[in-house]
Amino acid sequence: MLFTTSLKQNHIFRRLFARGDCAVGKTVVVYCKKNGTDKNRIGFSTGVKLGHAVVRNRVRRRLREVYRRNEGLFQPGYDLVVVARGRSVNAAFGLLQEDFLRQCRALGLLKEAERS
Repeated sequence: MLFTTSLKQNHIFRRLFARGDCAVGKTVVVYCKKNGTDKNRIGFSTGVKLGHAVVRNRVRRRLREVYRRNEGLFQPGYDLVVVARGRSVNAAFGLLQEDFLRQCRALGLLKEAERS
């Protein structure tokens, strides 16, 4: 990911959950908040209810790839946390991508030219 760094600190995740804007979809929940820099930072979260470690890692890899393919569409300067829901385990890649972009569009994370 060229324009993005990874979020790993628990306190940043908690801050986004508490004070960030949220959009809920069928397969993912997206939390976002401005970070005051010129880069995006993104973190992925998968709960234990999704399955064993192999399943959770696969969902995270797929979500990371969805973001990587569409990274150029995003406005810089945001912290994002993407939380996988139960349906994301068996969802087709196209559905995962469509749902993720729909939630990001609802939060105003995509560039103006791409919104219309």
